[in-house]
Amino acid sequence: MDENEIQNWLEQMADGDQTAFEHIYALTCKDVYRTISFFVVDKQEIDDLVNEVYIQMWKSLHNYDRVRSFRFWMHGLIIRQVQDWKRKKWRRFRIFEKKKIFLQESYVSDKETLQIETQNELVELVESLSYKHREVVILRYFHEYSLNEIALLLEIPIGTVKSRLHIALKLLRKEIETSPNRRADKLNGI
Repeated sequence: MDENEIQNWLEQMADGDQTAFEHIYALTCKDVYRTISFFVVDKQEIDDLVNEVYIQMWKSLHNYDRVRSFRFWMHGLIIRQVQDWKRKKWRRFRIFEKKKIFLQESYVSDKETLQIETQNELVELVESLSYKHREVVILRYFHEYSLNEIALLLEIPIGTVKSRLHIALKLLRKEIETSPNRRADKLNGI
């Protein structure tokens, strides 16, 4: 994503140019979709969230600080939309279908998207982490944000970021150490 090109399109978009929005969408949609697919399981929900991110981008473009990277700002929008989605989903879960949804909810991710992007077992291990731990791992190692930037994006103290990252890495190490045993069990049909 070329920041200068994005900045030019953003200026045109701020003036109401619909084609500028289409160009920004074309430049960013793969990154937005990929990032959301790490946080959300259901493909329909991913598509809905991608739409919400772009609607929010259009509405809040006047809040964009041109000093900061557009990519950083866009990931902030993604984080907030996913967090709002999680909050709404949790409310629905508690109010309407506590037991039914809990038993039926599937934690299988969109395999096709993950295979195209990653092609390794580490992604499966990262997916097994809790949302809070997975969030910091993805932002740190996939998007290569610093700990300070992650703290800003998630609006949490840097100590919390460090703690979550430490715990996540510890859990991943533990899983990696036991993964040969799991593979052998699968091969033996157990």
